[in-house]
Amino acid sequence: MTAIALTIAGSDSGGGAGIQADIKTFSALETFATSVITAVTAQNTMGVTAVEDISCGLIAAQMAAVFADMDVRALKIGMVSRAETIETIAAGLEGFSEPVVLDPVMVATSGDRLLREEAIDALRSVLVPRAAIVTPNLPEAALLTGLPIAQDRAAVTRQAEAILKAGAASVLIKGGHGEGPESIDLLFDGESVRAFAAPRIATRNDHGTGCTLAAAITAHLARGYALVEAVSLSKTYLHQALEAGRGVAIGKGRGPVHHFYRWWTA
Repeated sequence: MTAIALTIAGSDSGGGAGIQADIKTFSALETFATSVITAVTAQNTMGVTAVEDISCGLIAAQMAAVFADMDVRALKIGMVSRAETIETIAAGLEGFSEPVVLDPVMVATSGDRLLREEAIDALRSVLVPRAAIVTPNLPEAALLTGLPIAQDRAAVTRQAEAILKAGAASVLIKGGHGEGPESIDLLFDGESVRAFAAPRIATRNDHGTGCTLAAAITAHLARGYALVEAVSLSKTYLHQALEAGRGVAIGKGRGPVHHFYRWWTA
């Protein structure tokens, strides 16, 4: 049976992040991609120049259409810029019992803010409790918890515990914004901590890394993998996509990872 996954996120006209990165990742990992678009961004490798939110009515209609016809085995929530959007998604998830991966997209790789300040509380109180796993990077974990950006493992642990206390079943705090020779992601589930490490890659082509990792986890969950194995396989996939994308020349700024490195060489 073909595994089906759903991404609920914003559209990136530059193709490196958001819905586009999610669909590429699902496809590369042998998972059929369905989508609900929450916002449309005018975006390229240099930054975001405009954002227009999709109406709550159309978001609800997209979700209803997919759920009425497709056997979705896991879904990912990405860019949700408004509290109204968050409430609409939560209502649409009523009765959905498969894993939810929440990637709290707050700031784009370019530094552009994608989540309104007033929506952070709604994200924390409405969507975090629905998540099988929340996947913030270091700046996002700080914004989500209201704490300074973590500088050491103890601070990361405090922020993870705060997110777990908000209702998440588990949290993966990504170390891509950290320092050192390795990028270390830490998975907390309230009982244990697991580290997933990969050599840090010097590349400017890192646009969409967060979207790609969360989408990969979603795809693996949809295919029936347990959470820890899904995270491990996804970390490996992202590392290889980053390595393969080092030589890709797309745009004038921070280019995308190479999602389809297994099929063609950049």
